[in-house]
Amino acid sequence: MAPYLLFGFLFAGLLSVFISPETVKRHLGGRGFLQVFKASLFGVPLPLCSCGVIPVFASLRKSGAGKGAATSFLISTPQTGVDSILVTYSMLGPVLAIFRPLAALISGIVGGTLVDSFDKDEKDDKCQQVQKESGSRSCCHDKCCDEPKKENILKRILVYGFVTLMDDIAKSLSIGIILAAAIAMMVPENWFSSAVGTGFTGMIFMMACGIPLYVCATASVPIAAVLIAKGVSPGAAFVFLMTGPATNAAAIAIVWKMLGKRSTFLYLFSLAACAIAFGLVIDRIPYLGTDVVAAACHHDESPNLFQQISAGVLLMLISISLLKPLFKKRN
Repeated sequence: MAPYLLFGFLFAGLLSVFISPETVKRHLGGRGFLQVFKASLFGVPLPLCSCGVIPVFASLRKSGAGKGAATSFLISTPQTGVDSILVTYSMLGPVLAIFRPLAALISGIVGGTLVDSFDKDEKDDKCQQVQKESGSRSCCHDKCCDEPKKENILKRILVYGFVTLMDDIAKSLSIGIILAAAIAMMVPENWFSSAVGTGFTGMIFMMACGIPLYVCATASVPIAAVLIAKGVSPGAAFVFLMTGPATNAAAIAIVWKMLGKRSTFLYLFSLAACAIAFGLVIDRIPYLGTDVVAAACHHDESPNLFQQISAGVLLMLISISLLKPLFKKRN
């Protein structure tokens, strides 16, 4: 997955320059389906993990984004990103690489619409009034809303893609790869299908594992590939790919604090329902599951020179990111 991941980091750097969080905030004020749709659509390509998205979510809310739009962004963004889509393609094939952003978009729209419909907030209406009176798309009118100072574009792209983003996911990516390797070495073939079961039962088990767990969208891919190789159905693995990155205990606590218990329930319900629905669709279409299993189980051949060099570069970037805090302490 190293070549795809490195290219994904580069593309993420490009997105950070041309689609910044400040741009996102300007388009998501108020309440309504259009704001929910745009929030989900904005979130799909952004390379933010389930913890990295929390401060952006909080900033969106404070800047006037409606509950529905903020929830939609919180659901769709951590599920996927350009880097994780490319890694999904490399390890699980084109089927899940297409399904993954589609599922993120739809689940974000569903969750945001439910929150907009069943947990309205006076703050959203006040925001719309401020927008109408000021002619602005945002409810934020202080220094925090100012655009960041312009720097060298190439530097911003490389720093965000290979430093900032790597710092965000290096630890969880390392844990995900090590966990995937441990499962591959220690779990017998087809253990999951015999012990946990396939179909709906397996999906519920994967969802129960994924919702409280912190794993970024990219790190969840090698885990899902190994789970499929060990007997988990592609649909159940896809449930893990949706719920693992999109939720964790910290995110749930923040949503509870900022949006309330009703929105938190709707946030979890919509994500769980969409994950199960997509999992069932994937398992019900025979050739889809066959292609995914084949893609997940073909990684035993020796990597070529380009892949080895890419892996070396990736390991170097991960090592620098993980060791950086130690050097700071010494200084």
